Amino acid sequence: MWRSVASNALTLFIVLLVVVSGLLAWGREQYVGPGPLADAICFRVERGASLSAVSRALEAEGAISDARIFRIGADYSNRSDDLKFGSYLLPPGASMVQVLDALTAGGQSTCGREVNFRIGVAAADVVLRELDPATQRYVEVAKFDPAVEAPPEAYVAVANEADVRLRVTLAEGVTSWQVVEALKRADFLSGELAEVPPEGSLAPDSYEVDRGSDRAALIARMTEAQARILAQAWAERAPDLPYASPEEALIMASIIEKETSQPEERPQVASVFVNRLERGMRLQTDPTVIYGVTMGQGVLGRGLRQSELRRETPYNTYVISGLPPTPIANPGRLAIEAALNPDDTPYIFFVADGTGGHAFAVTLEEHNRNVARWREIERQRGEEGATGVQGE
Repeated sequence: MWRSVASNALTLFIVLLVVVSGLLAWGREQYVGPGPLADAICFRVERGASLSAVSRALEAEGAISDARIFRIGADYSNRSDDLKFGSYLLPPGASMVQVLDALTAGGQSTCGREVNFRIGVAAADVVLRELDPATQRYVEVAKFDPAVEAPPEAYVAVANEADVRLRVTLAEGVTSWQVVEALKRADFLSGELAEVPPEGSLAPDSYEVDRGSDRAALIARMTEAQARILAQAWAERAPDLPYASPEEALIMASIIEKETSQPEERPQVASVFVNRLERGMRLQTDPTVIYGVTMGQGVLGRGLRQSELRRETPYNTYVISGLPPTPIANPGRLAIEAALNPDDTPYIFFVADGTGGHAFAVTLEEHNRNVARWREIERQRGEEGATGVQGE
């Protein structure tokens, strides 16, 4: 009899062991296997939310198949207390472990809304973008110029939410004065800017910031970034360039930046200016004259007058020899690299060609023909003024 009882107990134990093993295997598959999401969703974790509340919300959203398994997995991996508030992009088929990884990773939220304060040459604007979970791409919700208009309702409604990502984007070719004046209007920043940083010292780039970040600290980040870029480019420069220092190369880079918006043209434009310096020719470039008129405080907004082209200022390269005393804008990395690694060309002239680029020339005769073509394009457009290197 005891033998029969022992046998039955063993059988029952084996059956229970098989069932438990099956349940564990099933639970593990549910945890690490593909999840039920057919389309990506943007899932928000509220500040201070418990694991139980989040797991139930995930199950209700169809992001996980079983809230209990999700909680057990979080407990087992010692991450049940590691949830970070914010909005997170959960891709189609995300497993529970992938969902948990996303919600406990920390750092910036990976989906939701983004405010980008863009500082350009002509103006600054604020762009609110929102991630479309279906396409995983940001779409523009609102845009406005804080200098001339009030924020639209769509911006006001969400701009102060805690998980909105904030960026300040500095375009190539803006002046330091323009940067300072624009940052004063960035309402998510704090602190005063006592002075305008040296021209050319700020690196055009996109900077992610926290709400309430100090404006001076952001300027310091831009300054440090530009110093690193210039130091690296100077260390990797071509031999025998006509610059006595990295500061002179930065001046040249700023001129290149203002002369062309075409990335592929920058080394060619650099070659023209290097060739002219090496031959003792004046640079004769309009952007330097314009800077002598405005000193970087805004946009000229009209063509140069003949009196301005003849006026003797430290920045009028039609009058002075060599480089102006300072940069005339904040150049980007590509302009700095072009200044320090120019193309090897015989060109000493260039003029706009009507396509957004320039026509380059070796001889004055060839250049004059290019200028004549550009003047005809100007007449057809009703415009005045030509940017480019002129003949002496």
